[in-house]
Formats: sequence, C-alpha cells, structure tokens
Amino acid sequence: MKTQLNYKFWFCTGSQDLYGDECLEHVAAHSKEIVETLNKSGRLPFEVVWKPTMITNEVIRRTFNEANNDPTCAGVITWMHTFSPAKSWILGHQEYRKPLCHLHTQYNREIPYATMDMDFMNENQAAHGDREYAHILSRMGIERKTIVGYWQDAEVQEKLASWMRTAVGVVESSHIRVMRVADNMRNVAVTEGDKVEAQLKFGWEVDAYPVNEIAEAVAAVSQSDTNALVDEYYSKYDICLEGRDPEEFKKHVAVQAQIELGFERFLEEKNYQAIVTHFGDLGALQQLPGLAIQRLMEKGYGFGAEGDWKVAAMVRLMKIMTTGMKNAKGTSMLEDYTYNLVKGKEGIIQAHMLEVCPTLADGPIQIKVQPLSMGDREDPARLVFQSKEGKGIATSLIDLGNRFRLIIQDVDCKKVEKPLPKLPTAINFWTPQPDFYTGTEAWLLAGGAHHTAFSYDLTAEQMGDWAAAMGIEAVYIDKDTKIRDFKRDLALGNLVYGK
Repeated sequence: MKTQLNYKFWFCTGSQDLYGDECLEHVAAHSKEIVETLNKSGRLPFEVVWKPTMITNEVIRRTFNEANNDPTCAGVITWMHTFSPAKSWILGHQEYRKPLCHLHTQYNREIPYATMDMDFMNENQAAHGDREYAHILSRMGIERKTIVGYWQDAEVQEKLASWMRTAVGVVESSHIRVMRVADNMRNVAVTEGDKVEAQLKFGWEVDAYPVNEIAEAVAAVSQSDTNALVDEYYSKYDICLEGRDPEEFKKHVAVQAQIELGFERFLEEKNYQAIVTHFGDLGALQQLPGLAIQRLMEKGYGFGAEGDWKVAAMVRLMKIMTTGMKNAKGTSMLEDYTYNLVKGKEGIIQAHMLEVCPTLADGPIQIKVQPLSMGDREDPARLVFQSKEGKGIATSLIDLGNRFRLIIQDVDCKKVEKPLPKLPTAINFWTPQPDFYTGTEAWLLAGGAHHTAFSYDLTAEQMGDWAAAMGIEAVYIDKDTKIRDFKRDLALGNLVYGK
C-alpha cells in the first residue's frame, strides 16, 4: 500500500529592510547555503525547500497560506537571520495549520573577533531576532518544535530529521481511516472511546462494517489467487507441521491467504489504512484472521484487536512515521500478557492471540496451525517468531472522558531466558524503564491500556511532540521516573500539553 507522499519542508528566513539591500542579499545567500547543506547532508528524510526572505506581513501571510494549500508541504522551518519584528508574523501564524519548527541557529559558527563591526552585528543577530520571534509564538500559544545549535552540526541535523518524521505523522493523521469489522469487545472499557472527538482531535475516521460484508469480499477471492499467495508463504516462511497432515495444514494456511487478499482488496476499494477485528464476531469467516493480519501490518496497515480502533490508528500512524527509515527494526500492535517476577530477571511477555507484525522478527519465521479456544472457528494459521533485542517505546492512547492522554514508555527488549515450545504465538519480551516495578506502577497509575502501539524506531520525544501538536496530554515513563513525582504530576495536571 502507499504509505506516504513525497513530502517537503519549507525553509522561511525572517529579516526586515532596515539594514539595506546588501544585508538582505547576504541573508538570502546564507539561507540558501543552509538549505543546500541540509539537503546534501544525507541525514534528512525529506527535502528542504528554500523560500524568499520574509520581511513584510503580506509576504509572510501569503507564504504560510501557500504552505497550507500545498499537499506536499508537511511543515515550515523558520529562522530569524536578523531582527524580524514579530508583529509581522501574527497574521501568518493565525492562519497557518501545519507543523512548525523554529530553528535557532546563526550563519557563522564563531565570533570574528578581529573584524567584527556594527554592520556584522546588525546582519548576524539571530540571538536577538529569534527571541523576538519566539516571544510572539509563546504569546499566541503556537505549538512548535524548537531546535537550538549550529546548522552544520550532525546533532542539529539529526534533531531536524527526527522532527520531520513527527511532522509527517501530524499531517498524515488526518488521512487515517479505520475500518472496524464488527464492534468493540463487550464490556471492555479501555478499547472504547469517543470517535467523534478523535476525529476532531486527530482527523481519524472510524467506520464499522458488518462482518459478513467483509466475508463476502473474502469469498470472492479466486482459488488461483489464493494458491499463488500460499506458494509465496511456503517460499518465504518455515513450515512447522508439528504432526499435522501436510495437505490439511495447507488448507488452513490457504484460508488465511484468502482472508489477506479479501481484506486488502476491501481496504483498498474503500480507502482504509487500518483495521480492527473481534474474535467474538466472525460471521462467515472460517478462521480468526491471524497470518492475514500480520501480513497486512507488514505492508503498512494499522491493526487493533477486539475492536481497539485507537491502537489501529496509532500503529498506522507510527508505521507512516518510520517509512523509509534506514535499518528500521519494526512497529506493531502488542499486548501485555504475563510477567516474569524472578528477581533480576523481571519482564513482560508481549504477544497477542495471533497478530504481531513480522517486522519485529529476529531470525526465522514459522507458520503454525494451532487451535484457538476463542472464536469458535477452525484452527487458524499464524506466523510465529521471537522479536529483536534493543530499546523501544510502548504507547497507549486512552480516552479519559473529557480528554485524551498519550502514555509513552521506554522499554528494553530482550530474549526470553528459556524456549517456549508450546506457545504458538509471536512474542516480544521487555522490561519497562526505569525498572519493572516502578515502570509498571506508573503505567497503571496513568491508566495505560493492555494493548500498545510499539516501535523500535521512534522515540518518546517524537511521540510527545506529536501529542503536543495534537493538543493532548503526553505522559512519559522512562529512566528518570519516580513514583512520588509521577503521582504529584498526575494529580496536579503537570503534564505536557499542546495548544
């Protein structure tokens, strides 16, 4: 599926005409050089586009409205080379609707001690101009990312690259449409939520379809198409019969191939990028979608189990944000299952009945066919593997009735201590930061769900910036979390807010 557009980011430099034409020529030349260097750095995932120097209300307002109307523009980067009177930026920012990054830098790295005069001082005063600009942004309550440092430094370029992925997540959020197969699991609270408010806040469209309407699309898949996909499965994955008859095993796998093709065609036809299913309402489907959902997630679709549309949208969002990332390790829906409470070896088995994205896999991936006690259908086929080691983030978007909250936890993924020969699911195993007990208590205090949208490739800062841009709370649980402070902040509302 198509994961994202070829986005660009506009670079807007602020100045004024007080210092004369020669100064403005230097300002333009310097900002062009910065843009060219950023694009040649190899660190940015998207192109930066230079825009003429902003010196009047009219130019600023027109440029920001052009950015609003350009579907390829995912955000604007601003920098005040000289002093730029901030009242000139008010109208433009009142009408601007996309992500904003304030890059606080200057053209020269070092003060030219021997030659510096007042002309140089007037021309190179980002230390002055950016403070004036930041003041009006703060007074207007404009949410933005502020990056401070020299534009040639790798760490500055990497921060800019990281923000770009968040900005694309903000822009793409309004393009996410979630298809719900049946409804939410009965009497479950955390997977529910206000879909109208979610569309107002995030732009998500969440629609329900009768399961048999989807089942008809599955039944319409031809035998030849199904057989071709089964052949692909058999060439790509290890077949683990575990005593089953090979032909009978293959028939079970073929059911998942038909579901994958039917679901994907329905999603494409109706223009949905995420899907939820529910084992309690399978209609005419022969199996609970397992291997089929895993493959759809691998292709970039979001997924949530038991009607969990918030997780489905978040998984899609996070997959968009990581698209094209070098050496990406994977993004998936996961669920907290069971603990290891042996001292010094604490951790949480993360899995689901069937549906973990194979982008997380470390090593070979097996196809297994095993009974499933829930759903009252034939034994479903699924992909089974262990996940990679390394650091990741687990996120939970919850509806608190009067507001949304995004909980973001840093986790350390590791291998399980012993094999799990009887567990026919893909798994991850992690210890939450700062340690199992503190991290778990903080998650419970914040109201975190048992389903999470997990990624090895995104950071807590990126997801917190996304939450701020959406105007919702962000709660961080990491190496610095202390329960006394955490409880105080929750009680007082000392959380991260957007506009």
